[in-house]
Amino acid sequence: MYACIHIPDAAGEALAALLEVARTFSPLVEVDGPGTVVLPVGALRRLIGGPHEIASEIARRAHERGLDGHIGIAANPDTAILAARNLPGVTVIPRGDEARHVGEFRLDTLPLAAETFEVLDRWGVRTLDEFGALPEDGIAERLGSAGVYLQRLARGTADRPLRPVCDAAVFRERFELDHGLTLLEPLLFILARLLNDLCAKLIVHGFATSDARLTLEFEGGGEVRRSVRMPFPSRDGKAMLKLLQLDLEAHPPGAPVAAAVVEVIPVEPRTVQGGLFIPLAPEPEKLELTLAKIRAMVGERNIGSPELQDTHRPGAWRFVSVSEPRELASGTQVRLAFRCYNPALKARVELREGMPKRLDAERGIYGNVVQAAGPWRASGDWWCPDPWDRDEWDVGLNNGAVYRIYLEHPAERWLVEGAYD
Repeated sequence: MYACIHIPDAAGEALAALLEVARTFSPLVEVDGPGTVVLPVGALRRLIGGPHEIASEIARRAHERGLDGHIGIAANPDTAILAARNLPGVTVIPRGDEARHVGEFRLDTLPLAAETFEVLDRWGVRTLDEFGALPEDGIAERLGSAGVYLQRLARGTADRPLRPVCDAAVFRERFELDHGLTLLEPLLFILARLLNDLCAKLIVHGFATSDARLTLEFEGGGEVRRSVRMPFPSRDGKAMLKLLQLDLEAHPPGAPVAAAVVEVIPVEPRTVQGGLFIPLAPEPEKLELTLAKIRAMVGERNIGSPELQDTHRPGAWRFVSVSEPRELASGTQVRLAFRCYNPALKARVELREGMPKRLDAERGIYGNVVQAAGPWRASGDWWCPDPWDRDEWDVGLNNGAVYRIYLEHPAERWLVEGAYD
């Protein structure tokens, strides 16, 4: 048995109050459109009484909250909704008598699509009783399974499980202090407690987190916000605490802390499938802690993995986080490794008929050029303050070494960029 409470045009605070009234009778409450809630009331027979007594008690509690509407009670949720939306006051529909009570309702009381309504209107169907009298096989052929379900609604025989509203869990903990804290160690003790509680809640709800956010409120007003991001979903409170500690050591609050708020963003936990014959890799938590310690010593921009940039400018690269996914080159083709000199080595090149014939450079690089490929003329970044323009050559010397050299414009100087291994 289900009860539906319908208050026309209820929204905002009125809808919230309606949900509170419904949850005093059952924790399972479905919201079916603006101002309409449905809840199971069969278990209330022993506590309150029959359907009329239950409806009266629901109406009384709603009136105490300033809510006056319509109540329908029936054996299935949809019939209770139809009764509450179309009949004033309190309506109790006995089991098996649904068609008689809802048959006189107009067709537009059903959740019909515009196309379906036009089809039924052309057939001359105006009420639920007329719709329910049509042969079910014909409805299935012309309107499909959706039409069959709508016909069962019109007959009052449709039955379905309730779709209760589930409030999203809030993964947020707050701790207020009697006196302002100026030392990091007692603050970390409080943060450890908050993180342990949050990680336990994540485990209960089947979540993990990759983003922990900390808000420190100061005495006399003001606050500071810090956050740490994990490259993977985790439930390790100790690792998050250590990351927060390193962040706070690098960025001290600067004022006595009166309250601490920790919030974690829930995500799906990671799944790892290990191989029987593959050795275990280091725990990612330990790797992230190690990187955080290095980051605290050398700075945020000075740690990561080098990656070539998508540009024709030679030697252009950047640091990326080691946790970012990297695409590996496909194929098994053997390639030469290039050892780049940074900065490039100054050189003197002798030309003959426009081709390099002799190379002398720093670090003891010298010899006659026996093979040369080039020049490859390239330029770019003309819109920047430091554009580049150069002619590149790959040269092989008589001692077997292979180098890349280039003539830099407009300085007209030769440089050795690197050597091929």
